[in-house]
Amino acid sequence: MECFTYKEPYIEDGKKILEINVLPEKYCNFDCIFCPIGRSPHKIDTQKPFPNLDLSLNELDEMIKAHNPDLVFINSKGEALVNDSIEDIIRFIKSKNIKVRLLTNGYILGKKEYMDISNICDEVIGEIKVTSEKDFQKLQRPIESYTLKEHIENMNLFNKQYKGTFILEITIIKGYNDDDESIEKLKEIIQTISPDKLLVVRIDDEIFQKKLGVSDERFEYISNELLTCSNDYKNR
Repeated sequence: MECFTYKEPYIEDGKKILEINVLPEKYCNFDCIFCPIGRSPHKIDTQKPFPNLDLSLNELDEMIKAHNPDLVFINSKGEALVNDSIEDIIRFIKSKNIKVRLLTNGYILGKKEYMDISNICDEVIGEIKVTSEKDFQKLQRPIESYTLKEHIENMNLFNKQYKGTFILEITIIKGYNDDDESIEKLKEIIQTISPDKLLVVRIDDEIFQKKLGVSDERFEYISNELLTCSNDYKNR
């Protein structure tokens, strides 16, 4: 095994998904306290080279031949866009006539170099986890000078010009964004970014679930509120 690691292929909406991590360890511009991968020893938002790209692409080629996926989901240990070969990786997958979904926390999508790379993908997922600047700094521990306002605006800027499917994933966190005031702020964020698709999820890691996980009843209520808001906005 080289730089890339893989999850067992799975079926989603009738399509076979091959999920791939393109980072050898965690490299991220955030250091979220609830990250299941752990702390960020390498907090960066600029690209970095990683070894053995040719070997990794050969292995990816073999995985594609073996599993014949409909879509490759780039879901990495941190921010996949900081791999300086990410564009080559995406174009390699696309050359096989396979769609690409990219997961990014979304903060650097407003930078032209990352915007151009992400535009190659068929689907891009950005993330929102908190609704206040205080909680953004406390829970997500971003690179210094990062702000929640810019995080939202960068995804907004990207989605305004993006031709693919932009998916906004909102994580509901007990005690931070599960109250009624936060729900209204999340609705405003949804309207600002105007995603093509909304995913509402919650903390499911066992280590953090007891303290930060919301109840089934509360999660269902919040999900319905946010999904209804998203659908109403798109139907205007």
